[in-house]
Amino acid sequence: MAAGGGLSEPYARRGIEEFLAENGLDYFVVDTHLLGGGGPEPVDIDWEHTVGKLWGRIRKVRQPQHYLGDKSPYLPYFVGHAYEDHPPVAVLVRDPQTGLKVWSAEHGYPGDFNYLEFHKKHIPGDLRYWRITDGNNNLGSKQLYQPDWADGQLRAHAGNFLWTVKETLRAGPRPDGRLPVVCAPFDAELFGHWWFEGPRFLVHALRWMHQDPEIEVLTGSEYLARYSPQTAITLPEGSWGAGGGHWVWLNEDTTWTWQRIYDAELDLRALIQNHGTGHDETMGSLIKQAMRELLLLQASDWQFLITTWSARDYAEVRIQSHHTDFKRVVDLARKYARGEWISEQEWAFFGGLCQRDKVFSDIKPKWYFV
Repeated sequence: MAAGGGLSEPYARRGIEEFLAENGLDYFVVDTHLLGGGGPEPVDIDWEHTVGKLWGRIRKVRQPQHYLGDKSPYLPYFVGHAYEDHPPVAVLVRDPQTGLKVWSAEHGYPGDFNYLEFHKKHIPGDLRYWRITDGNNNLGSKQLYQPDWADGQLRAHAGNFLWTVKETLRAGPRPDGRLPVVCAPFDAELFGHWWFEGPRFLVHALRWMHQDPEIEVLTGSEYLARYSPQTAITLPEGSWGAGGGHWVWLNEDTTWTWQRIYDAELDLRALIQNHGTGHDETMGSLIKQAMRELLLLQASDWQFLITTWSARDYAEVRIQSHHTDFKRVVDLARKYARGEWISEQEWAFFGGLCQRDKVFSDIKPKWYFV
């Protein structure tokens, strides 16, 4: 947005990978579909001056070299359009096979008819006594949960998971003798929340993989320390949302939320440009609380909840309230900076807000210096 409220001219933004690299992160994980970006380019690694990272700087190989095979989700890559201009950061790619089997309720393990039904609860108490039973959504047809049946399926599914990982690794690429990797990240809330038996599944799967001589369970850092990437790629813009793009967060139902966010961002930028970190402790507190309200306003879950209708009213109220609170704090900061009188009610509002929204204790106004 421009200062007058209209859209500014588009410009080339720095990639997220550049910010990650500059802050000392060695790698991050992307969804499988993002691997369809730019073609891989061979790179050389300068192992000196690593500044606490796994690698030093990387540079493009000037002499053309043959690249072995297509891009694979079972190999690591350096990532970045101008990766020679900043410290390198690597990317690991989510394995689609294990992802589907563990995350999908329709095609994966959590939807097994013997597992606990999440949506049906006994009132009062909100306890769950039923199993998924069948593939329909009729909660009245659910039958009682049988723990022994669920335990049997857990072992079967953990064994299938082990087999899937082994077969995937066997078929994976091995350029120059480097071993492939299956990167299998999952939302933590799946295990024990949506999928009641999930934690016990993890116990079986991880224990059996640890005991299997053909598999080695490693962290991402441990794998990359042994097998650093040989190629660099560019990644397209994308997300984990439906369709792999940004529609979930930016659509006709959420446009109004971004108008408020952009308005607040411009206000905060102007406030910090004019007053820095504040001329005294009170002004500093006002600026920091405005920053907190902006971060709460910017939470991406609000647009997600609006689009999916899972808690639309709640999300809309939160956006409105954080935007209103932000504007009031900014107005108070400007009044205080001008030396104007601030009423007891206004200070009471500010004090209550600081108590309610006391997140991000290490927030720093310098983050917004431009």
